[in-house]
Amino acid sequence: MTTTRDELMARLWPASRRYLASYVLFNQAVADHLGMHPTDVQCLNLLTLEDGPVTTGRIAELTGLTSGSATRLVDRLARAGLVARQRDEADRRRVLVVVLPEALDRFGEVWRELSTDWVAAFAEDSEDELAFLLRHMNRTVELGHRQVARLAAMDSGLSSDAAEPGGAGESSDAAGPGAAGESSEAGEAGNCSTDG
Repeated sequence: MTTTRDELMARLWPASRRYLASYVLFNQAVADHLGMHPTDVQCLNLLTLEDGPVTTGRIAELTGLTSGSATRLVDRLARAGLVARQRDEADRRRVLVVVLPEALDRFGEVWRELSTDWVAAFAEDSEDELAFLLRHMNRTVELGHRQVARLAAMDSGLSSDAAEPGGAGESSDAAGPGAAGESSEAGEAGNCSTDG
């Protein structure tokens, strides 16, 4: 008997919730292993995907944090010896956040340990299936951006349309998370408004 689209969608909803929970719990385990806050782990992850040093404003955009919370996040990473602030050589008024080699070494060790199982999980997938997974992950990242903006709008009393990227109510502090699996960090970002 052929499974209908409605039946598949009904099964997809609880499966996606388990997937999300699994990733968030995995991120927590990595953070515990490194002695870090879960959102700080993903911030550092996102920084390593950027082309170079970025401003704190860009970190706010990547994580969905307010500018104040992003500043405190950078403070924590700097105290931990993972990032440093430096003046932009092209514009001395700008301060950039630089990931330190020690952080890359520390993260690299963990990811090297875990990467074998990650690669093995996709070993039997065809090129078409891998291409579909890539499209799916990119779609969920985009969805995460929109959902973070929607939640921020709900919290601030704005309409959801105003919070959409490019909408009238969007500020530089209201963008969503960026890295793969990062849609699962949307809920995490809201827990980072303190130095905890």
